[in-house]
Amino acid sequence: MRVREDQRFKNVFWIIDGRKQLATKSIAPGYKVYDEIVRQIGGEEYRIWNPYRSKLAAAIYKGLRTFPFKRGSRVLYLGIASGTTASHLSDVIEDTGVIFGIEVAHRVLRDLLSVTKVRKNIVPIMESARRPQSYAWIVPEVDVVYEDVAQPDQAGILVRNSDIFLRRGGIAMIAVKASSIDVTLPPKKVYRLVEREVTSTRRYKLIETVDLSPYDPKHALMVFKKL
Repeated sequence: MRVREDQRFKNVFWIIDGRKQLATKSIAPGYKVYDEIVRQIGGEEYRIWNPYRSKLAAAIYKGLRTFPFKRGSRVLYLGIASGTTASHLSDVIEDTGVIFGIEVAHRVLRDLLSVTKVRKNIVPIMESARRPQSYAWIVPEVDVVYEDVAQPDQAGILVRNSDIFLRRGGIAMIAVKASSIDVTLPPKKVYRLVEREVTSTRRYKLIETVDLSPYDPKHALMVFKKL
């Protein structure tokens, strides 16, 4: 078994043991966030990043070219849920970075709170991502807005939050669930609708769209840059 860092993405690793598995190096060794597989290599703990449990991991497996997360990044995570993907981002940005996690559901927020007891670079905020003004006093300007909110108006939610919090030149990423927006349309048409809505203000430019099948059928990760 050996480990190597991804050639493009800092603090993202591949564990090679007959097959390649995506992983992050844990900043909280000995603590599991979900049922991830842990590998001990060279005195370090690596957490296998499951593409069936994380849309961002699925996008990396599917050839994602844009990965704006690095040591020290400031991230606004809309729809952070129980913290599965965020915990891996927590490893990537390390202790000098911070994730502001917005979640409105009480049950999953309770799970997230247990994660933040160990991972101090995640700040949980119980609020609706539809009301960015309600947490504007907490969240500063950020480098990345990452949204995983399966709602019909998720494109509008991304734009409202990115208008307020995302720095110029920053990256906005949205995990689009096609059936949540319009169940009657083919997914590719839904993705084009999202692109038009986000770019209609001419403040954002689409960088790439990554279809997440077979890990998440009828989902895509869309990446925009704030102009």
